[in-house]
Amino acid sequence: MKPNAERLRVLAVTIAVVAGVYFVLLHWWFTAPMLAMGGQIASLRDEELALRMEIAQRPALERELARVREFEAGNPGFLPEANLQLATAAPVQRLESVVGEASPQATRCQITARTPSETRIDEPFVRATVQVRLRCGMAELGAVLHALESGSPQLFVDNLDLLSRRSYLGAGREGGAMDVSFDLYGYLKSPVEVPRD
Repeated sequence: MKPNAERLRVLAVTIAVVAGVYFVLLHWWFTAPMLAMGGQIASLRDEELALRMEIAQRPALERELARVREFEAGNPGFLPEANLQLATAAPVQRLESVVGEASPQATRCQITARTPSETRIDEPFVRATVQVRLRCGMAELGAVLHALESGSPQLFVDNLDLLSRRSYLGAGREGGAMDVSFDLYGYLKSPVEVPRD
């Protein structure tokens, strides 16, 4: 029994010494760094897989982007002009055309002023604005406003101000005359360039 107990004790001490030597000399200097590198390798493999999956989606995203660009190129909502000066002239031409169609008699609806205006509103698209003054009968004014806002490209009426001028068309005429002022605007297709930091 004693030799067996002695052997067991020697074996236990040997195992303890080997384990101590392993932890002191090998584990902290070799095994732990290797395990850490293994974790980093696994993390990099996962990242590479995610990037490969994103790259695989590129053709589908490019097709979708081309479809959206094609749609936007034919979008009738934006003014087709390339810059703000040309785009400001487009609403004026449309206004003149609409006023001419709404009033066969030039005296029933007239443009008295049309002034380009700079808009200081923070928006994603460039706004081309014209300040307009008209003298119109009520029926003609309704036709003008409807035609401006329902046509293509889209134009918008804002800051509408009406002032009755009955003496302008004569008190006997139905509906009287209105001195009208409003902002007429539309948007350019190209968005505002956002400065990058």
